[in-house]
Amino acid sequence: MPDSAARPSTVPIRPGLTGGTYPERPPDPEDLLHTSLHALAGLAQLAWPGRAARCPLDAIHQQGRRLAELDTAGLAEQTRLLRLDLHRRGLADDLLVRAFALVRETAGRTIGLRHYDTQLTGGWVLAHGRLAEMETGEGKTLTATLAAAAAALAGLPVHVVTVNDYLVERDARQMGPVYQALGLSVGAVTADMDPAVRRCGYRSDVVYCTNKQLAFDYLRDRLVLGNDQGRLRLQLEPLHSGDRAERLFLRGLCFAIVDEADSVLIDEARTPLVISRQVHSPEEEQLYRQALDWAGQLTAGADFVVDRARGRVQLSDGGSDRLAALALPVGGLWGGARRREELVGQALSALHLYERDRHYLVQGGRVLIIDENTGRTMADRSWERGLHQMIEIREGLSVSGRNEHIARLTYQRFFRRYQWLAGMTGTAREVRRELWSIYRLAVVRIPPHRPCQRRLIGARVHADSESRWAEVVRRIGDLRAAGRPVLVGTRSVADSEHLGALLQTAGIAHQVLNARQDAAEAAIVARAGIRGAVTVATNMAGRGTDILLGAGVAEHGGLHVIATERNDAGRIDRQLFGRCGRQGDPGSCELLLSLEDDLLRDRRGNRLLTLLTTLLRRQTPGGQRIALAALRLAQRARERRHRALRRSLLRLETRLGQLLAFSGRME
Repeated sequence: MPDSAARPSTVPIRPGLTGGTYPERPPDPEDLLHTSLHALAGLAQLAWPGRAARCPLDAIHQQGRRLAELDTAGLAEQTRLLRLDLHRRGLADDLLVRAFALVRETAGRTIGLRHYDTQLTGGWVLAHGRLAEMETGEGKTLTATLAAAAAALAGLPVHVVTVNDYLVERDARQMGPVYQALGLSVGAVTADMDPAVRRCGYRSDVVYCTNKQLAFDYLRDRLVLGNDQGRLRLQLEPLHSGDRAERLFLRGLCFAIVDEADSVLIDEARTPLVISRQVHSPEEEQLYRQALDWAGQLTAGADFVVDRARGRVQLSDGGSDRLAALALPVGGLWGGARRREELVGQALSALHLYERDRHYLVQGGRVLIIDENTGRTMADRSWERGLHQMIEIREGLSVSGRNEHIARLTYQRFFRRYQWLAGMTGTAREVRRELWSIYRLAVVRIPPHRPCQRRLIGARVHADSESRWAEVVRRIGDLRAAGRPVLVGTRSVADSEHLGALLQTAGIAHQVLNARQDAAEAAIVARAGIRGAVTVATNMAGRGTDILLGAGVAEHGGLHVIATERNDAGRIDRQLFGRCGRQGDPGSCELLLSLEDDLLRDRRGNRLLTLLTTLLRRQTPGGQRIALAALRLAQRARERRHRALRRSLLRLETRLGQLLAFSGRME
């Protein structure tokens, strides 16, 4: 089994781990000695991944040849014997060899797919508690079955975590026959399930679920268990309720494989998960309306400054004085400067920072937040401290109640509680140090099965958005005429629909995929690779989306991807480009950018931006290189800012956890 030295402070997987308890990993000490040793271990892991990367391929192939000679009954008998050995000895390397060969043979017989050597290596990395960095299109979904099935055969509840419900349902449906042939049950947990169905799903041996649903259901279990979560309480829980399954969702945090791990563990780590209840108060609604009214009377530049880069609005001294003068006749709760400025600051943010169809949608009389990383709506989330209610007022909607927090948790704290954690992604190298320092996840690079034929044909910056969109439409027309499918990535719903309108005017048939069309996602993706297809998509199409090439497309150069704006992290750009040139297929990509893009919005009026605009409009030699460098530097600055926010949130959560533990509360 994986040795504890290879993964410091981690409970080794062993037989009987789940026996009647709710297992999870205890928190690591925060003392200087432990932190220093942990940092040194991280450097060693990055330099020498050790046996986790040395998959015994010859032994697996040899075992596989023996299994290939067996009939169905013989294969079932081998599964039974392996399950017994795994229960006795845990995930020892020699048993992993047998398990991998068995899963590979079973997959070939059930779904017609046999794991490549690169996938076997990736599965070996996962089984040893590491993060496998595999190129996009290398078949991470199939790779996960190796480690997931081995752990499930050993008796461990396995969670395969991915970023959205579409991938949950797709992966569970496609890989389900493999697990079932091995005598394992497989479940899928999605947002639209009622509690009884969710509990049934979590009782499966292998559960496909999203990070959000999993973490929220864990928080709900914490609320059921209360403050006392010791071993005795957990063992007595079935007696307390008569049927433990009626009260708890999960069977503990034993083994998790996180797909698109950098998105889940890094990009989404800035947002804490909060369970709350709504408290309706007419008096608070009146406060929000008053704050919006006064915010509308303040002048940008003189009374406040909008800092789009940091996502905040700062009142000036003059603005504070003017606000005090407006509040003086009203008195009451507005008499306190701190409360007054906080409320009006939120109102200014609602008016000047948050844009409809970029940060949120209005559907069914509700404000739905759009996840900037995935492009999907988050129907069960709301902004804090009155911001959500102020945006509802701004949009002329009924005002929902203020949320009162009941429980709170971050992904950083949650995933560190798994006794064994592994992950997969195509874009981890930029954040490998952060993954180790927070989650104890060492990144192991897996070489591709076939050489990548993806071509980056260039990048071009335009002085304004109008000229950028004009070139995008022209490029789409040329590529479509050449018989190639085109995927165009946009950062917002508004941009995707604006481009869709331009294409319609130009007479170019196309499909738009954004948060409004999430129900039609599978059908749109299925047609995106056929000859001449044009798909305009937000980041919904940036991760986990397999676009299969239609007949004759490869001969014409494959799928072409156009990125119309850089994202907050270069990793997200690479995920979009990874939709083409998969598994050795031909493909190409390009960047068509604008100085009016979101990354530079906080620099409007800046001398550098004025200079860049002049250089581009005059087509000055070197202007393109300077503009591209400016956008890349702005992206790196945004990456550093987000990294600092994640560190700050982790420190805050650690202190908060210590305070709550001292007071007797756990979350």
